[in-house]
This record gives sequence, structure tokens and C-alpha cells, in this order.
Amino acid sequence: MSLDPRARAAFAAAVGAENIVDDPVRRRAYECDGLTGYRVVPDMVLLPRTAEEVAASVRVCHEHGIPFVARGAGTGLSGGALPVADGVVISLARLKRVLEVDPENRRAVVEPGVTNLEITAAAASHGLYYAPDPSSQQVCTIGGNVAENSGGAHCLKYGFTTNHVLSVEVVLPDGTLVTLGGDSPEQQGPDLRGVFLGSEGTLGITTKIVVRLLRTPETVRTLLADFPSVGEAGDVVSDIVAAGIVPAAVEMMDTLAIEAAEEAVHAGYTVGTPAALVVELDGPVEECDDQFEQVKAICEEHGCTRLHVAGSPEERAAIWRGRKAAFAAVGRISPDYFVQDGVVPRTRLAEVLGRIADMGSEAGIRVANVFHAGDGNLHPLVLYSAAAGETERAEELSGQIAELCVELGGSLSGEHGIGTDKACSMPKMFGEDDLAVMHRVRAAFDADGICNPGKVLPTPRLCGERPGKYRPHPLEESGVIERL
Repeated sequence: MSLDPRARAAFAAAVGAENIVDDPVRRRAYECDGLTGYRVVPDMVLLPRTAEEVAASVRVCHEHGIPFVARGAGTGLSGGALPVADGVVISLARLKRVLEVDPENRRAVVEPGVTNLEITAAAASHGLYYAPDPSSQQVCTIGGNVAENSGGAHCLKYGFTTNHVLSVEVVLPDGTLVTLGGDSPEQQGPDLRGVFLGSEGTLGITTKIVVRLLRTPETVRTLLADFPSVGEAGDVVSDIVAAGIVPAAVEMMDTLAIEAAEEAVHAGYTVGTPAALVVELDGPVEECDDQFEQVKAICEEHGCTRLHVAGSPEERAAIWRGRKAAFAAVGRISPDYFVQDGVVPRTRLAEVLGRIADMGSEAGIRVANVFHAGDGNLHPLVLYSAAAGETERAEELSGQIAELCVELGGSLSGEHGIGTDKACSMPKMFGEDDLAVMHRVRAAFDADGICNPGKVLPTPRLCGERPGKYRPHPLEESGVIERL
């Protein structure tokens, strides 16, 4: 381990020696997030219990020039929590209290280690809930949601994390503790809360969040519809929106994703169908019922081969269990996979899925698709076998899919973030001036570049060297040179 003994002693003073992980085996538990293809073992892991201990830890990093990476539940899928080899990981897992639920003002104050569902559970007795619901909402934490500006299945109607966070308490990269935002969504002066949300841990560490709560909908109606093609399912989505209906969620899965989900959770999906839509409406009973009949009619107009309406809360839960199990379930049909994340206009869904299928065929790699069809947020699952030597082809295909989304008028990410995975693709979406502004904003918060370095913005080191498992140079393999 390369940390200076003085820095190690300072970290022990900041969090307590018992809250430091320096055992080589235990440190490996922090070597990656949900993007498991990239792994780096940190020099040390800190487990602070309070915001003050987080701030003290960051001050040590600032004083000694030690890079640090904040980590929540580790469910991120872009390598945003990938450690730095000569740095420390600051885990927020122990900051997990719901500090206050304020039903009168419809808000809650929580620490970053609280999960989305725990916020809703704390508010439920007041007839309130927290709307953002990433598929990993049972385990993903609100601090990570703030870092990535996470969305989820219901973001079509309710928006992303930024639409539900009033303020954040933040430890800046020099160890200063500040609050960004306030009691209302609109504040005077620069929107520093908005700058921080979605910055992927590169501007500081969140230690407290004030979130908006919504009233629990009067009713919820959910259906599962099968279609003979992805194109026809996509046309349904466009027609629903064109009819002036804003569903709470519109999700689509293709054959491979359905096969995996059914094998895992037996949710009642039709194995072999080319495409399935999950459509959910919520709101006042009369409005919801009327619009639900319109949605059913639109589905039938576009050749729906099976339409199943959830007749009970249990049936609704089963439909969502199938959709939300899809990411993990593909492990049943493939030993390894990358989860990509990009956005295209709704009108180009059929086109982009056709292009992805062609690209997969050319690469000899299968791609399963599951996505938020309502806002064109794709989640292609690139299936491969590392043991069969398919890793590099799969990585290249995954990157090509992200850049295809930009080519078709979309973006590199809808909610998973850029992280390590897509930093080198940023010039495909942003010009030199755009990237220069981002660098200046980052430097304004973190002049020394120690806060989650190597993420989001392309750097010569990151883009000149492939992150992840070491790949020997051909001259090394031939014995001409050797690695020191």
C-alpha cells in the first residue's frame, strides 16, 4: 500500500481506526460497481458514520493530495464508483437515517445511504411517496441517485431525481460542508443545486438530501401487451403520447429480455413474443379509467396479440417484477453482459433497434433490449462470454451503440451516467468549447482534481489506455519486452 503513514494516521483520527478497511481481501469488495468489467482495488476504504466524519476524511485527502471516490450501494452501471489505485474509497453506507418526514410541506430529509423504497416506506402512513424508482430501487441509495440524476420506469410522467430534490448538503473537495438549494425548487442566484445533481461524484460528496414527496395516486391501472414486432409496439407509444395521454410509465422488452425475465421470476410474460409493452396510468379514478380504455384501443389497433390487464395489486406487482428483474435475469442466458444506456427520439425507436440488431449480428454478439419506451431511454444488454474471448468485441459494440444514439439525435446516457464507461465518447456529443466549459466548472469545485478523477470527461490517460483488466502489449506477449 502506498499511502503515507501520516495520512493513514490522519484518516484513523477522522473516522476511527475501526472504521478503516485496509485488509487486501476486504478491499476487493470495493473494486468495482455494477459495471464489473472494470476493476481497481483501492488503497483504503473509509466507513464514516456522520457528515462531519466525511468532511474530516475529505480534508485529509485535500491536505495530502490523495484522490478519493465516494461510494453508495455500488449499483451504478457506468463505472462511476470505480476506485483509484493510489486513492481511497469513502463509503456512505452507514449514513442511512431518515432524519425527518414533513407531511405538511411534503418533504423528507434523509442521509445518502437511504434507499428509494425506504423513503416511500417512511412517508406511506401520511399518504405520500417518493416518485423516482430506478429498477434497483430496493437497494440503490438516494446519494447515488443524486450523483447520477437517476430516473426509472416512472420518469416519463414524474421526471428524474433533479425534479424531486430541493437541496443537498455537500462536502466539497477541500472538506468544506455547504448546502446547495433551499426550501423551494427555485432559488435566487446560480443554480448550484442543479450543477451538482448528476455530476457523478466529481464535484463533492452528498451527506444530506431534502426530497419532495407526492401524494399517493388515487388509482393505478397497469397492462401488459404483446406485439408481433418492435415497430408496432413503438407505434403504440407514439400514438399514446399523440392522444394527449401521459402515462406514469411505458416500458418495452424484446424476446431475449422476456426469455431471461420469465426464466428468473415467472411473471406471466409470453416467451417468444417479439415485443411486450408495460403501460401504467395513475391519477384520479375517472380520468385514469377513461384514458386506460383509450390505451387498450390503441394497442388493439396496432395488432396486439395478447393484452393482459392487472386485476389486482398482486398481478400488477408480478408485471413489474418481470420488468425490473430483466437486468439481473440476463445472467441466466449469458455468462457476462454489459448494460448500456442511451436515448433516442421516440419516433426512431424501431430504427435504432434494427440498427442495434444488425450491429450485433456483425459482431457475433447477442443484444437483449429493455427500455423506457415513453422517453426513448434504451438499455441494450450486450451479452458475451469472457471465457470465449468476446470481451473486447462486446466492449466495442457497447460503445458503438451509445454513439449510435447520438448519431440518431439522442444522447449518450439517460440516467446511468457517463462514468468510466463512456467518457471517451463525450466528444461525439459535445464540442471542444462545451467540454472546456465542463472542465472549468469541475476545476472551480475541485482545483486539484482529486474528487472521483478519471470520470465523465475524456482524458489522455483514460482514452489512451483501456480501463479494466490489464491487456499485455503484443511485444510483451512475443517476449521482446517485459512488464516492470
